[in-house]
Amino acid sequence: MTARRLPLGGEIERARPLRFTFDGKVIEGFVGDTLASALLASGRQVLGRSFKYRRPRGLFGAGVEEPNICADVTEGAAFRPNQRVTTEPARDGLVLRSASTAPDAERDRTGFIDLFARFIPSGFYYKTFMFPDWHLFEPRIRAMAGLGRVDPAKTGPVGDQVNHFCDALVIGAGPVGLAAARMLAGAGKSVVLADDGSRPGGSLLYREAEIDGMPGADWLAETLAQLAGLGVTILPRTTAFGLYDHGLVALNQRHEDGRADTLWRVRPERIVLAAGAIERPLPFSMNDLPGIMSAQAGLSYLRRQAVLPGANIVVAANNSTGAGVARAMAEAGARVTLVDRRPDTAPLSGIACHAGRSIDRALGRKAVQGVVLDDGTEITCDCLLVSGGFTPTIHLYAQAKGRLAWDETRLAFLPGDPVPGLTVIGGAAGQFTLGEAFATLPAALGLEGAPTAAPSSYAITPAWPEPGRKGRIWIDYQHDVTAKDVELAARENFTSVEHLKRYTTLGMATDQGKTSNLNGLALMGALTGREIPEVGTTTYRPPFTPVPYTSLAGLRGGERMNPLRRLALEGRHRALGAAMGEYGGWLRPVHYGEDDAAILAEAKMARATVGLFDASPLGKIEVIGPDAADFLDFIYYNTVSTLKPGGCRYGFILAESGVVYDDGVLVRLDEHRFVVSCSSSHVAGVHAMLEEWRQDRFPARRIFIHNATAGTATITVTGPEARAAIRAAGIAADLDDAAFPHMTTRPGRHGDTPLRLTRVSFTGDRSYELSIRQDLAPGLWDALDGAARALGGGPIGIEAVMILRAEKGYIVIGKDSDGMTRPMDLGLAGPLRSKKAEFIGKRSLLQEEAQRPDRNQLVGLQPADGGGLLPVGAHGLDLSGAAPRSIGYVTSSYPGAGHDGPVALALIERGASRHGEVIELHHLGSRRRARITAPCAFDPKGDRLNG
Repeated sequence: MTARRLPLGGEIERARPLRFTFDGKVIEGFVGDTLASALLASGRQVLGRSFKYRRPRGLFGAGVEEPNICADVTEGAAFRPNQRVTTEPARDGLVLRSASTAPDAERDRTGFIDLFARFIPSGFYYKTFMFPDWHLFEPRIRAMAGLGRVDPAKTGPVGDQVNHFCDALVIGAGPVGLAAARMLAGAGKSVVLADDGSRPGGSLLYREAEIDGMPGADWLAETLAQLAGLGVTILPRTTAFGLYDHGLVALNQRHEDGRADTLWRVRPERIVLAAGAIERPLPFSMNDLPGIMSAQAGLSYLRRQAVLPGANIVVAANNSTGAGVARAMAEAGARVTLVDRRPDTAPLSGIACHAGRSIDRALGRKAVQGVVLDDGTEITCDCLLVSGGFTPTIHLYAQAKGRLAWDETRLAFLPGDPVPGLTVIGGAAGQFTLGEAFATLPAALGLEGAPTAAPSSYAITPAWPEPGRKGRIWIDYQHDVTAKDVELAARENFTSVEHLKRYTTLGMATDQGKTSNLNGLALMGALTGREIPEVGTTTYRPPFTPVPYTSLAGLRGGERMNPLRRLALEGRHRALGAAMGEYGGWLRPVHYGEDDAAILAEAKMARATVGLFDASPLGKIEVIGPDAADFLDFIYYNTVSTLKPGGCRYGFILAESGVVYDDGVLVRLDEHRFVVSCSSSHVAGVHAMLEEWRQDRFPARRIFIHNATAGTATITVTGPEARAAIRAAGIAADLDDAAFPHMTTRPGRHGDTPLRLTRVSFTGDRSYELSIRQDLAPGLWDALDGAARALGGGPIGIEAVMILRAEKGYIVIGKDSDGMTRPMDLGLAGPLRSKKAEFIGKRSLLQEEAQRPDRNQLVGLQPADGGGLLPVGAHGLDLSGAAPRSIGYVTSSYPGAGHDGPVALALIERGASRHGEVIELHHLGSRRRARITAPCAFDPKGDRLNG
């Protein structure tokens, strides 16, 4: 290939030269070059090596369809592996390294592998490396696999993320996408126009066109000015890589200034897909040699960067676009030969034409040096531009579950059945001429004002791979899949399109069938006696092109990875001198004194008079609907459908393994409305579980789930004077025990503000939870705080609450339970025996493991050696054998506030039947002795709940 830069033309800024290195060699270019165009202009032929056989490869495409050449790019301290050189702008000072070559692309020492190609066809690794042991070969194979190398020391900056809503998202800023955006914006719609090119224009940037009676370049400039005036958001260098549920479109925007990519999450009312089409290769022997390039890519390099890809060029095509490319190359000064498979091709002035002929094989070793036609004619050349027709870019349509339909006149799969909210236009819809595409716009968009184009036509004749042909014919350049590989798959009965894909790797990874799929399907059809549509298509998966992890990660790092949640009353807590700490992802008051000594004092105050604490993080997930009770019966280990409106019930939620996932109080507000009050650290998990089971097991039932946790503040008043404090704070509610017994909920008011009072206790004393709209919580807190202080009480922190609950034997899931704890281990076996309704985890509770009599069970522990607090984590010991054996461990340990002496909770083997027994504990090399008791050490009869 004797590619060269022309002295005039193109979009490059010749007054702004630049230099970068590729495999240690200096490459010169200009602002406006891509890495590919600068490399092409330099005359370099071998720019990479193929994935499997390590064959020399050159450029094939000019955009995202490029299957061959990627490079690891270093720019200062930034490192980006495996970048397509066709989509990366050339910048001064870049250091490029051809991907996965050693020492470089030209001299790659693994090139010898191609000599053994006949012994390593598709699937060889399944058969070859099983004996004697795959693990003997695995390290070296993994070292050779992959494209590019990651440098862990150079992670680079993370990108921004944008959430956006608009009336219409137009994907593709070619002439048809531009026209659609102008029509939609002119109708008053908010429009986002995204295109993966460096600037809008699409084919107008390198093809000649006449639109609305003016040259394509003039029409483009006028249309862009109109779009700017209409407020259209134009996103160049932006790829729509995925279309997800509920109309979410993910876009990745690259930046020319070196910034990290930006991830856009766009939810448009309407999606217009104008992504164009991708030119297919032609099948002939040795069709992967450097110097063999897509015809449209060659035209793009010529018109956009003024790079003539060769001096002696053969243009081979099976469709009507080949003649235009041949004329353009001849006008630029190349000697051109046109080989057109169509027998009725019109002769071109000054260009040798071979009508009705096709290429049999290419000549050359490290670059194309000539071609041999099917009639034996040999033609010398240094560049071969091929066009095997066009494949519409319908990846996003397919991701939206669109069904494809085969079109025999265009020899392509086109969008079939309509997809709600998605309109496909232009080349993506198989409209390969501007006149046809513009004519269909009014009907497609339901709007007037489409442009017109000079009439033209598109004609194509089949040029599919043929079974049994001699030579090596590449079907998939990116994965080194040849026609013989497809034939082998057919012989071994991998004839399903999905089996073909996985057996040969055809169309996998970043290619996603862009250049390879249709030729592979056609060959499999010929081998099995089926038409192409009978063979079917593989599944197009996102992303359409690779997306950097730094874009997907965004700013989610450190605290931003799991943002610390803050209380509406944080200002009040800090004003009272609270020490703040993180609990379950929330910043909460630890205590209100100057040091940890305040913790026990607060707990004793709450036992003596009244304590006030902020319980806002407790879950408040509403489950609403006529089928809510049946749904919650399935969710909970306990039966909840029998709960009367206004009542509360404590219960467990289990995982499918039968392990306790969460505990808490369920509140029934009325017949069809419940509130799941789960643990503060489990709100997100419980909410996700509820939604998952609603959709999976109850999809057609009338159930609605709303997480009201963030919008509601909850203040708990606890202690003997709790009721007096609420009355003194001016809360309007009937607090008489007969009207408002323990484990019920009632409405109330604070001034003109409604609130909900729920009489439940996590401390063992009379307690009330007051839930109010979050923004109104400060006024309620001030009133309760004043009332509590007047009664000798006040606010208490979360650590005081932990003392109070441990005295009562109330557990904290994840602290007093582990990944093996079932409800029977916590003393709640009744529902398993009596509950008739199915529930999550039921089958697991009936397994032998769950029914073992020697399971660890919840117990209380009291020091039996006068040594004070028992250490958390200390293991109980069985000393009856030859060596000590662990029989469980201490989960919680605190000084008593209402109980005389320390209290502890533990999970001990057979603990429920061992009350009164003294056991040895081991902790960090020391021994303690403790007596096993019931978990509840304070007020075991529950008299203080109504005191």
